[in-house]
This record gives sequence, C-alpha cells and structure tokens, in this order.
Amino acid sequence: MDIIKGNFLNRDEVKAHYKYFLFIFGLLMVMIYSNHLVNQKIERVNKLKEETEEYKSRNAYAQSRLIKIRMESELGKEMVQDSLVSLDSHPMKLLIKVDSTDDKATK
Repeated sequence: MDIIKGNFLNRDEVKAHYKYFLFIFGLLMVMIYSNHLVNQKIERVNKLKEETEEYKSRNAYAQSRLIKIRMESELGKEMVQDSLVSLDSHPMKLLIKVDSTDDKATK
C-alpha cells in the first residue's frame, strides 16, 4: 500500500539517494531523445536513397538518349560523306491492281 500512496519516497534512505534517481531519470531522457534523433536520421537517409535511385534512373535514361542522338549525328555525317541526303517525307508505296478482265482479253 505504501507504493500506491507514494509513502516509500518519504523515507530517509530514499531521500539520501534522490540525486541518483534524478541522474538516472536524466540519462533515460537523454537516451529517449537520442533514439528519436536516430529515427529521424534513418528516415532522412531512406528518403535520400529513394531520391538517389530516381536520379540514377533519370541519368541512365538521359545517357541512353544522348548515345542515340550521337549515333544519329554520326550516321548523318557518314550519309553526307556518301552524298546521301535524308528524306523530308516518307516514300510512297505504289499499289498496282491487276484487273482480271484484262488478263482474259489478252489471252
């Protein structure tokens, strides 16, 4: 019953050790605060890792596009050396229909 009422804190033996209890309480508070800071840093590191992965994928995409553009420019230079010109419009496809009545008339 003394524990529930808090009478054990009024004893002379406990009063002599209040400094130690306060020191332990302070250490516990420092430990909780440092744990909180560590959790914040871990969250920040995870966020930065995600951003790093995003930037890496963007960089890979940009490099592949750059390589493609370089290949197109090199191909263009070779075409100019061979006196070839790139087309402004696509070639047209000609479809010729053979009328079956013409085949019978020629035979």
